[in-house]
Amino acid sequence: MDPSKRKTGGALLGDRIRMNAINNNRVFLRSMATRESNLSLARYVRETVNAFKISGFDLIILETSGIGQSDTAVVDHSDMCLYVMTPEYGAPSQLEKIDMLEYADIIAINKFDKRGGMDALRDVKKQFQRNHRLFDQPYENMPVYGTIASQFNDAGVNVFYTALIAKLNEKLGTGFCCTGSSAYEMSERIYIIPPQRVRYLAEISETVRSYNNWAQQQADVAQQLYAANLSLSMLNEDDTSGKETLKAKIKELEEKLDGVSKKLLDSWEQKVKAYKDEYYSYKVRDKEIKIKTHTKTLSHLDIPKISLPKYKAWGDILKWNLKENVPGEFPYVAGVFPFKREGEDPTRMFAGEGGPERTNKRFHYLSKGMPAKRLSTAFDSVTLYGNDPGMRPDIYGKIGNSGVSICCLDDAKKLYSGFNLSDPATSVSMTINGPASIMVGYFMNTAIDQQCELYIKEHGLEKEVNDKIEAIYREKGTQRPAYQGELPEGNNGLGLMLLGVTGDQVLPADVYQKIKECTLATVRGTVQADILKEDQGQNTCIFSTDFSLKLMGDVQEYFINSNVRNFYSVSISGYHIAEAGANPISQLAFTLANGFTYVEYYLSRGMDIDKFAPNLSFFFSNGIDIEFSVIGRVARGIWSKAMKNKYKGNSRSQQLKYHIQTSGRSLHAQEIGFNDIRTTLQALYAIYDNCNSLHTNAYDEAITTPTEESVRRAMAIQMIINHELGLAKNQNPMQGSFIIEELTELVEEAVLAEFDRISERGGVLGAMETAYQRSKIQDESLYYEHLKHTGELPIMGVNTFLSSDGSPTVIQGEVIRSTEQEKQYQINMLEQLHKTHADKAHVLLAELKKTALNNKNIFEQLMEVSKFCSIGQITQALYEVGGQYRRNM
Repeated sequence: MDPSKRKTGGALLGDRIRMNAINNNRVFLRSMATRESNLSLARYVRETVNAFKISGFDLIILETSGIGQSDTAVVDHSDMCLYVMTPEYGAPSQLEKIDMLEYADIIAINKFDKRGGMDALRDVKKQFQRNHRLFDQPYENMPVYGTIASQFNDAGVNVFYTALIAKLNEKLGTGFCCTGSSAYEMSERIYIIPPQRVRYLAEISETVRSYNNWAQQQADVAQQLYAANLSLSMLNEDDTSGKETLKAKIKELEEKLDGVSKKLLDSWEQKVKAYKDEYYSYKVRDKEIKIKTHTKTLSHLDIPKISLPKYKAWGDILKWNLKENVPGEFPYVAGVFPFKREGEDPTRMFAGEGGPERTNKRFHYLSKGMPAKRLSTAFDSVTLYGNDPGMRPDIYGKIGNSGVSICCLDDAKKLYSGFNLSDPATSVSMTINGPASIMVGYFMNTAIDQQCELYIKEHGLEKEVNDKIEAIYREKGTQRPAYQGELPEGNNGLGLMLLGVTGDQVLPADVYQKIKECTLATVRGTVQADILKEDQGQNTCIFSTDFSLKLMGDVQEYFINSNVRNFYSVSISGYHIAEAGANPISQLAFTLANGFTYVEYYLSRGMDIDKFAPNLSFFFSNGIDIEFSVIGRVARGIWSKAMKNKYKGNSRSQQLKYHIQTSGRSLHAQEIGFNDIRTTLQALYAIYDNCNSLHTNAYDEAITTPTEESVRRAMAIQMIINHELGLAKNQNPMQGSFIIEELTELVEEAVLAEFDRISERGGVLGAMETAYQRSKIQDESLYYEHLKHTGELPIMGVNTFLSSDGSPTVIQGEVIRSTEQEKQYQINMLEQLHKTHADKAHVLLAELKKTALNNKNIFEQLMEVSKFCSIGQITQALYEVGGQYRRNM
């Protein structure tokens, strides 16, 4: 029951927002407005309740709009009364004014984690005792319960529910049974970030500012020291007094100069020489890499790949080393590696459409002739929300559209068939968040089974293994999955031999275990998995936020225990925050803040910073705004300073590695040919800023899934920059630019100021409770759209520089969509999977839920469950123990 507004007569029927959370056909919800102001019930409540009685419902819950302290009209319509309140009622004397405390049979104090919750519980119990004249009973036994309804599986809610069922049975003679425990447990907030660590962002701001101030002070000391030494050398031999004075000053200044600063100054000439030599050598994980330091132009000039400043004064040299430095050295502002990887372009081939076979064909097309296979996977919305393909209308139409349909291990095997996932030259990125841990399970098992297949071929076991597989399917009486259609050029069939089974079903246990260990240690890739930015910007949240974070932590913990070193457990993503409307600074600030939140959470679980920080990666959008030119520099600088000086992480932990995708939001359906120009400029920002990998958008993405022709053009953009553009042969072209240095300082301080604002709201999770990030993103999006609409922000071909026909939207001739055949195959294949593994699935899913309830590592169990169960089966099982996502309203 929702109140009608006195002035307008309208009513916010809030429960209708929650109707999509009712997925049980035994429950019916009807939301009604009072239609009269200052009333808590509608005129037709009695008739409505009678209609439900006639319909045969076992229990009817009537919720009043609850206006005023004295409105008890609901009592006349109820056999039993429950009153829900919060601790924020004011002074204890205010309780005397609440009539419902006299009529209520049971009371819930919700939001029990708020300040004063325990005091409220005591005071309300005493008030209940007085109102009901129960002085012969201890006030502690009064039916008043503290609850935190926003927290899934809250102990207080469970106890309250048990008491409510008991009270119904006692008062009304109902026979409702409750399977929950009746043991009393206090409702207690389960903290992701411990309360004593809630200031972590403010501390990071302090750390970064402190380092910057220290660097400037050290540079000033070095400059004075240089000036004093220079002055000393210019004095006449007989100026004994002046020399003594200067020597004393030099000694005083030297004592103020830090050991790190002295080392940097002492090694400067050696560093300059190292970059002038023909070759530069450095080590990555004990492997020595030798790089040629210069490239030769058509005019026969030798151009350095890394340019160093020509400074002479010690202060300038020290300041540059402390605040900029060469790529590969702290604070990593210019890049995390000394030189860019050679023989491999930092390109990611993004694809996903139809069934796994169609996307597999696109992957092979995109990577044809490329020495390194860097695949980036887009999933359809059915998969992104953890659902199985099916005939339900809202699911059927989305199968394989705007992403690939992957619902089980066999789909993943077909998707990546022909690519050796354990090859150092192969790396896979998966853009999935809510069910990310499930998809990682499919991926890891795919990689393991590929190596099992290679072992089988190497030892000539093909016939023996095939006989075992055929026997399994004869016994089950089901159809074995198969790759649909012919293999594309470049696909050698790797990964398809074990379709329908896993390596441990056909190989000895010890052999399989050894292959599994080796594979996990070598497989390369990234899964997005960033649930914080989903809540803030993109919306593919499926589990409750706390449970999603638990899953992320379990994956990282498993990676540490299993020596998974080359696969990033999360890609902390600003791209979707930017696409939702955030400006460049908000994108960067929110993304880094989310990253530090994961750091704090993983540390609170007892993980070693140097074991997990190298497995974190970042993902940014690049638009055309000037701030995007320094987004990587600022991110690397803030991350490295915080990691080194606050978290005491080693050099690998200090290195922020990130992927850039050119801005999809900046692409327009009008004059789509202009989009390539925008993408080129954005790619130039990214390459000059030394990104670790790059995806360039296709010009037709504003309208449809990119065609092969447009993808080739998009790839050509970064290939031309990397291989044809002369200045791109230099790998630190932006260092030394006055505007770049000033922008770096401006953007860094703006990010730190945003950290302070988020910290004031209780950190990232506290700010999310009041939708701070989401609201700010929406405000910035509206501001951008307003400027675009008025023309204050000129966009060629959209609001200015229009063609003679007004630059209308171009309708593409080819709009890519999944076919009916692909959809039907996915549904039929899934039915066969469920039949084949019906006996195992039930047991495995029950074990999965038990693991979650006992707070053990869920991903460890998922590695087994994902071999036999579909994504929908796993998601539904986890809903029961982890809760479904509900946005704060």
